[in-house]
Amino acid sequence: MSISVAVVDAETPGNVGTIARAMKNFGFEDLLLVDPPELDPDGEAYGFAGHAREDVLPNARKVSFDYLVEHYHTVGTTATTNEDHRRHIRYPFTTPADLAQSLRGVETDTCLVFGRERVGLHNEELERIDEVCAIPASAEYPVLNLGQAATVVLYELRELTVEETQLPDAIERAPEGDIEGLHDQFASFLDALRHEDSRRPKTERLFRRLLGRAHPTTREVSTLRGVFRKAEDGLRYGLPGDREEGE
Repeated sequence: MSISVAVVDAETPGNVGTIARAMKNFGFEDLLLVDPPELDPDGEAYGFAGHAREDVLPNARKVSFDYLVEHYHTVGTTATTNEDHRRHIRYPFTTPADLAQSLRGVETDTCLVFGRERVGLHNEELERIDEVCAIPASAEYPVLNLGQAATVVLYELRELTVEETQLPDAIERAPEGDIEGLHDQFASFLDALRHEDSRRPKTERLFRRLLGRAHPTTREVSTLRGVFRKAEDGLRYGLPGDREEGE
């Protein structure tokens, strides 16, 4: 399993360095930066990074948010969650400990996505994320700073990266491009269904969250695409039996 860490639009170099250090502590290596601040080798990012200044931080890659969605099974972190199943932007969510269990033995390139210091990930970004993770904290003050949140999540996932940990046989999750293709097929099916426009975004988010937790295999994705394609054809053109009767 490969688990990368992405930081979106970090406001301070110091937080990037803190996250790089936590990555080094718990066996993570691949750091991705979306719209990062300037990381001066003589500045606070490298000063806060500890031994991560030798490899994790200098090897960090600048990427776009689109790149994350297209190439990884994404897990977005948030301090604010929805209360129940009626909304699907920040619900359902998992704790870091539960996330470690759900990813155990899944063969896929996963990326943990951390947002901005003050506002985290925007709703528009979370809508495109496969899973949502939140850290249980006091209801009176549930918000951790960015460096603290990253350290807690990476600590809980250490069992997936530390070499001594014995993992079960891997489940081969379908490539992200195939899964995005399934989302496109589902959207096309909704078009044929003439799904109510006002509820359409929520339905698509629900389906994305469902697949995000399910880790479908290539065969499962292919089968589901076929089912949606046939259902769409039936809605658009009628079932084969119906067409024969009308001829």
